[in-house]
Amino acid sequence: MPSSVRASQASYVVLPENVTDKPTVLSFLVERFEQVGSEIWRERIIDGKVHWQDGSLIELGTAFKPRARVYYYREVKSEAKVPFEEKILYRDEQIILAFKPHFLALHPSGNFVNECLVNRLRLKTGIETLVPAHRLDRATAGIVLMVLNPEARTQYHDLFKNHQITKEYQALAILTPELLARYQAGDLVLPIHWTVKNCMVKGEPSFTMKVVEGEPNTHSEISLIQVINEIGVFDLSPITGRTHQLRVHMQSLGMPILNDTCYPNLQPKSADDYARPLKLVAKRLKFNDPLTSQPHDIQVDGITYLLK
Repeated sequence: MPSSVRASQASYVVLPENVTDKPTVLSFLVERFEQVGSEIWRERIIDGKVHWQDGSLIELGTAFKPRARVYYYREVKSEAKVPFEEKILYRDEQIILAFKPHFLALHPSGNFVNECLVNRLRLKTGIETLVPAHRLDRATAGIVLMVLNPEARTQYHDLFKNHQITKEYQALAILTPELLARYQAGDLVLPIHWTVKNCMVKGEPSFTMKVVEGEPNTHSEISLIQVINEIGVFDLSPITGRTHQLRVHMQSLGMPILNDTCYPNLQPKSADDYARPLKLVAKRLKFNDPLTSQPHDIQVDGITYLLK
């Protein structure tokens, strides 16, 4: 095992225009990424791991340049190989629609620098400019919209921001005792539908979310469509797009998604258990391409995938 793992693809940050108190690139990076530490940034610069867009190296005393892109390579002590494969479902000159498996990060973050969908697809396609148009949790599997030209990302991201895209998920959860009793008595008529709206804010720790009193800022439509023994199969449509929204909303119904390590109770940090993925999949994206007006409706068989 090497002492550290370096990202095969560079990350970058755009130096802001309105910063006037950072005379050097180093001083900006140290404050912008304070969790990394000043000594690590110094070592990266000295080792030639930080450069401008044209490839010329940034040195310790290199002056700050507003609006310029600074490229750098993230490093972690070790990185686990995620034993599941991504799949390209559709590709044209503008976009790629890909299926991201459970446990695979969308882009470099935390302890993952190469084991992420963006890096895998860049290596597979040779397109180093690929960027995601939206978010999908590492724990969640499903369809992701990738943009080939980062300059067009905003137009695709606006599909999600302006509710111009249909997103559908499926999930598995153990039924509440009441619903299970009705099912066992033969008194459960499907589908059963819930509209969930509430106010969600960051919890503790900050990567979790919680429901509080206040004006609703989240909205999901949830339907129970099938029962297998004591497990319900649910269709979920997030109308808004808050972090962990569907997971919190399922918990609020008394039916947290199977294998959820955050809700209702945060589990101690541990290595990924690949045999127990979160039973949540983004199964469908339907939209009109904002550049070409071409309609897209990409779906996967969520139930079959979740029941594996």
